[in-house]
Amino acid sequence: MAEERWLIAGLGNPGPEYAGNRHNAGFMVADELVARMGARLRRDRSRAQVATGLLAGVPVVVAKPATFMNLSGRPVAALRGFYKIPPDQVIVIHDELDIPFGVLRLKFGGGDNGHNGLRSVTAALGTRDYYRMRLGVGRPPGNMDPADFVLRNFSTAERAQLPALIGRCADAAETLLRKGLEAAQNEFHSVT
Repeated sequence: MAEERWLIAGLGNPGPEYAGNRHNAGFMVADELVARMGARLRRDRSRAQVATGLLAGVPVVVAKPATFMNLSGRPVAALRGFYKIPPDQVIVIHDELDIPFGVLRLKFGGGDNGHNGLRSVTAALGTRDYYRMRLGVGRPPGNMDPADFVLRNFSTAERAQLPALIGRCADAAETLLRKGLEAAQNEFHSVT
């Protein structure tokens, strides 16, 4: 793959009250990637926490927008513009209701499937042509509103599995950077 810099944006909501929410799965993976890089997040004028370095030997910018989920696009687009990163070298990591908990899916392009963070990123980038890493959080039980469900913390049983799942997502990001989408899909789309 290209040696040019990539942007990896983990989506979530800022603040300690949201830290363990399902909606913050993207932030959790971003934190793992930053740790693997041996870097530190710093506040950036783009309204994001940002770390730069090498991941799988590829120069990357890892970002956690400091805005709420539905406004994530502005910081992502600002960083993309500042670092002159083409949209097809942007990876957005987010929670996904329509995928069972613990299942990871990677794709390039597509719609937002009702995800406000993706809708914001697509609008701000002006294209749907960027990579998405979708971390399954499952459907809400009973008649629970999906918006309430994603703003709840992972269950005790899910939290026990979360470190391994976050690690798999970080591995998938490294594989995507090193070997491309098809190789990453082949390796990580198997059901856990």
